[in-house]
Amino acid sequence: MLRAGGLTGRLERAIAAYLGLAIGDALGATVEFMTPREIAAKYNVHDTIRGGGWLRLKPGQVTDDTTMALALGQSILELGQVTAEGAARAFDAWMRSKPVDIGNTVRRGILHYRETGQVETPENEHDAGNGAAMRVLPVALATLEQPEEHVRLACRAQAHVTHNCPLSDAATECVALMVRDALLGADKIRLLHERAHPLARRHAEFTFRSVRQQGNPSGYVPDTIRAVFQGFFDTDSFEDCLTDVVNRGGDADTTGAIAGMLAGAVYGLDAIPERWLEALNPEIRHACETQAAALITL
Repeated sequence: MLRAGGLTGRLERAIAAYLGLAIGDALGATVEFMTPREIAAKYNVHDTIRGGGWLRLKPGQVTDDTTMALALGQSILELGQVTAEGAARAFDAWMRSKPVDIGNTVRRGILHYRETGQVETPENEHDAGNGAAMRVLPVALATLEQPEEHVRLACRAQAHVTHNCPLSDAATECVALMVRDALLGADKIRLLHERAHPLARRHAEFTFRSVRQQGNPSGYVPDTIRAVFQGFFDTDSFEDCLTDVVNRGGDADTTGAIAGMLAGAVYGLDAIPERWLEALNPEIRHACETQAAALITL
């Protein structure tokens, strides 16, 4: 299994971002749909990958956040680029594999593709869920050297298969560009002032300062991004970031996954606690490591 020694900085942080996604997913899934008070009563502080939760997962098992990202990443590698058709086919095959969990908007979008052959679901302002943002990491890695507008277009290509919504687009593009910027050397101060604050200025729903702590975030993407940004910008380590975010409860596997990809990209592989790496499902860990390395070579 990989550690930072011998890897280039960009490759090492790309792998850390992908492992961060999977670890945040596996850690958060245990407490998904729980409130912060319920989590504290049961675990005091939940900081162990232990499985369970409403999905009754095995320790180290991941949910749709990670498996959809891996399906998308494999499609990008097979085609050599991000395309809506490739994403739609990948998501269709993923749903046919009977994943452990699938969101309603994702299911509806994939069924729309099956029934019509159209790779873009109709625009709907109510489809402001997490599904497009949680799986966007492969796009960020595959478009690392491309201009910002190309990154945005690639984000929308995969997003609109299931989520054709301005708020979803804004969140998905911001997350992808933050990962990209971090891999290219941006620190958290730059990410805060050049990405997070401008997102909140464009869309007030994403305001994460001057608001109370975001406990029990829902599947509504502004709730998710507010919780992620508060946890990410108000902590100073990979472990503290993920622990903070998942203990807020709610859609904790997704807040954990998005926070994990950002924290991994910023802090790198050696910042990930060994106990979390060892607890992650070995096949998932290997898939994340190898796919991250392959995607950034595109």
